[in-house]
Amino acid sequence: MPEFLTVEYAGQPVWLWFAFLAFIGFLLWVDLGLLNRKDGVVSPRKSAIMWASFASLAVAFGAYIFFAYQPDPQYYNDPDNLNVQATIQFATGYLLETALAFDNIFVIGMVFTFFAVPREYQHRVLFWGIMGAIVFRGIFISLGAAIVNEFTWVLYFFAAFLIFTGAKMLLSGGGDDDHMDLNDNPVLKFLRKRMRVTETIENHNFVVRRPHPATGKMVLWGTPLLLCVIMVEAVDIIFAVDSVPAIFAVTRDPFIVYTSNIFAILGLRSMYFMLAAAIERFKYLKYGLSLVLVLIGLKIFWNFLLYKQLHLVPYLEPQWSLMLTVAFLGGAILYSLWKTGAKEHAPPG
Repeated sequence: MPEFLTVEYAGQPVWLWFAFLAFIGFLLWVDLGLLNRKDGVVSPRKSAIMWASFASLAVAFGAYIFFAYQPDPQYYNDPDNLNVQATIQFATGYLLETALAFDNIFVIGMVFTFFAVPREYQHRVLFWGIMGAIVFRGIFISLGAAIVNEFTWVLYFFAAFLIFTGAKMLLSGGGDDDHMDLNDNPVLKFLRKRMRVTETIENHNFVVRRPHPATGKMVLWGTPLLLCVIMVEAVDIIFAVDSVPAIFAVTRDPFIVYTSNIFAILGLRSMYFMLAAAIERFKYLKYGLSLVLVLIGLKIFWNFLLYKQLHLVPYLEPQWSLMLTVAFLGGAILYSLWKTGAKEHAPPG
């Protein structure tokens, strides 16, 4: 093996990072290059199969972490049972990021509606949106890891932010996403002002050649699908403001942070077609998610301030936060399905 591949980056050899990215690249190639080469509507059944496949791969990757991964002790408070801790943190991070993706699904649906994207092109837009998310999450996580591991006290700001965000979600009853107006979005205004954009969608193309209105020379024009992809990227960047602090509150291991994020993002694209039409069935999920954010924020203060600094309390083991995360999110999902199902079957009037 070349020597540069054995150099460590963020606690792991470079070859492991390359191997993971190559694996994800292979999955995306199989998706768009083999299974979904032709434009077509992704049915809820096919979407469910896709999500189950990615979820199974996440479980398999969790098994790799448990049996073969070599965690860097500097990112863990307890030097014993590092693989158990890493596996629990991966599972917690994956569940948390998947739950955070529900808001993402709702807003992406609004973006598709705004640009009137035909259903047969939505998978293609999401694919390239996910490609960008993989890159941007890598950048954000690299910066976050450098800051957190150099200045551990930054975690207290993350904790306070998560508690504030969770409390705000809990008290607001779900936020104000319903009132978003993309016409006033500064990113979209900037793009429309500085780009040549066609009035209509041109098949599944993101750019097309059209005559320049002044010179008649053939030049490149963007299409509404290109604007849509960029807006999906912008949505992911906005949600990363919550997502990245939340995952660093679960684990400081950059490899666990990034891999759990990427598996959740892959699942997001698959879940979209399964849940977009039924997103209202999960209207109480935000309450469970808000409790999880508050829990994770409080856990930081518990383990880093009260335990590590002041020695006032026992260490809160990772499995407790995993069990509470499952309880809060699972309870919110079941309650949502029960309440919305009851409303659907309620007699009129």
